[in-house]
Amino acid sequence: MSQLALDKLRERFGAAILETHSQFGDDTAVVEPSAWKAVCTFLREDPALDFDMPVDLCGVDYPSRATTGRMEVVMHLYSISQKHRIRLKARVGDEDMDGAELDSVTSIWAGMNWLEREVFDMSGVKFLGHPDLRRILMYPEFEGHPLQKTYPAELTQPLVEYRTEEEAGVPLQKQEPFGPDEGMSFGRRGLPRVETDRD
Repeated sequence: MSQLALDKLRERFGAAILETHSQFGDDTAVVEPSAWKAVCTFLREDPALDFDMPVDLCGVDYPSRATTGRMEVVMHLYSISQKHRIRLKARVGDEDMDGAELDSVTSIWAGMNWLEREVFDMSGVKFLGHPDLRRILMYPEFEGHPLQKTYPAELTQPLVEYRTEEEAGVPLQKQEPFGPDEGMSFGRRGLPRVETDRD
């Protein structure tokens, strides 16, 4: 993994690196949210580190941590040339998710664009300076963020009518619903069961 990266981060950023550990072989640094982008820039630009490949970004909700940052944003990075990896974490947001924001790192890794949008959509973290921060999985009228643990499972979302082609400004070319032999297996009713001989 990358103990070198943890050592360099502590040396360069001091108190902005809140903690480090290598539990289960994952070299991890917990970063002060205000230093998020600076830390990412350093990890990308330092030649000995060269973290050129963002692997994943997600939000993990800990409602009981409201005083220390309810939402933990977790980023995994890899260096193709150096063959090492690191995990960064930043804790943001209070009980009501006020202050749940980080600087966008899309200017460092363009591929983080959709990952930041997903974390915004699912967990409610805002990425400041993101070029197009809008929902990516849920529809625009969806209320709330489904991966927050306080999101009620029985919540009924508003029903939204299809847009007309005039509203969309482009041909919609809607397709017919699935036929009886298409879609998910649990949706298929009345189809003959295929028996196989396993002698």
